[in-house]
Parts: sequence; C-alpha cells; structure tokens
Amino acid sequence: MTAPYDVSVVIPTYNEAQGIEKLIAAVTNVFNEAGISGEIVIVDDNSPDGTGALVDSLAAKYPVRCVHRAGKLGLASAVIDGWATSQSPILGVMDADFSHDPEVVAKLIGAIRRGECELAIGSRYVAGGGITNWPWRRKITSRVAIALARPLTSVRDITSGFFFFKRSVIDGVKLDPIGFKIGLEVILKGKYSRVTEIPYVFTDRTAGTSKLNSGEIVNYLKQLSKVYFGGRA
Repeated sequence: MTAPYDVSVVIPTYNEAQGIEKLIAAVTNVFNEAGISGEIVIVDDNSPDGTGALVDSLAAKYPVRCVHRAGKLGLASAVIDGWATSQSPILGVMDADFSHDPEVVAKLIGAIRRGECELAIGSRYVAGGGITNWPWRRKITSRVAIALARPLTSVRDITSGFFFFKRSVIDGVKLDPIGFKIGLEVILKGKYSRVTEIPYVFTDRTAGTSKLNSGEIVNYLKQLSKVYFGGRA
C-alpha cells in the first residue's frame, strides 16, 4: 500500500487552541515551499480549551488531522500513538508552541531525502544552535541531563524533541512511553547508521505551561537507568 504522504509530523497538544492554527499554517507553508508532500498529525489529550475540535475544523483548509485521546496521557505516548496512525516513510515530531522553528523542518527532512542520514535532529548544542528565554535553572538542568547520557551516544542534543527519521529506524523497536523525552528512546534504540544534527535556536514558550517539572525529571532518570542497566532492547 502506498503512503498518501511522504512525511508525517506529529505535534502533541494540550490546551493549544490559541496558537495551533498559526503553527499549522506555518508548517504547511514550509511543506509547500520545499515541495514536500507532508501531513500534520495533531495528537490531542482531550484539551478543555477545544484544541481537538478546532483542529478538526481546519482539516478542510490544511493537510492536518487530529488524533483524539481520552485524557492527559503523556507526551511520549502521544507521539508514539501519532506515529502509529501514519503510513509515511518519513516521520517526525515537534512542539506546538513555536519553540521549534518551522523553517528548520525543511532542513531536517532534506537531510534525510538527500541520503545524508536516517535520523535528523534539531540541535541546540551544535554550532549555530542555541536557546532563548530560559532561566539559568533550566539551562543547568538541560546540560546535566545531556551529560548523564553522553556515555551512551555521540549525539550532542540527546534531549531534543525536534527530529525526523526514516520509518525503518523504529520498525520493530519497542519504544518506552515514559516521560516526554521520546527523542532519547529513538536515539538510543533506533536502527540507523547515520545521524545528523542541524542547528536551531530553541525559543521558550511565552504563553501556557512548560512541560518540564520535577516528575518529568524523575521520568528522564528512569529512562536513562533502564538503558544503562537494562540494555537497549
């Protein structure tokens, strides 16, 4: 069966009604300008602000569809569920709040399409990348999280939530939906021989609530311990 799109990008949402159409329009424009046959898969965790219903209403205008979930079930599981509903040969993920620059989407997909890699990661920690609007505590937390995983991979931004990859990278791979660092799972367990990190500047959200809290930090440590002590399978 032929996939209807070449690329599917999953965007998990919870109470993102205020800005979601702007993001969908921006990503659609990137697809059109780059000649990419792409779809946007919103996975909504029953947002009280009506995000899911809004996305449904936009399907006639943009290449977007919404996967509705019963409640707030976690970001990583939302991404996995979104990928599971897609048939495209290239899959990806990005945030709903413009912290990930839509213009970089074409660069990530382009690297894969040109055969440069099977996994392309939007990276804050390579030359040209960076972070804006972060308090020093978050910067330290991010650096420590990356340092803890450094023995496991050469990827510099292992906690990135902005990446694309060939579907074959996760075919047959069991991804653990704990926490929200799904990139950690794909980077450490995925089947690929070449990875590319493409710089972007992370812009912290100015509205809404950050996903990072003490519970997610604990989940990240659990993810790492499973890999360190339980192997990659």
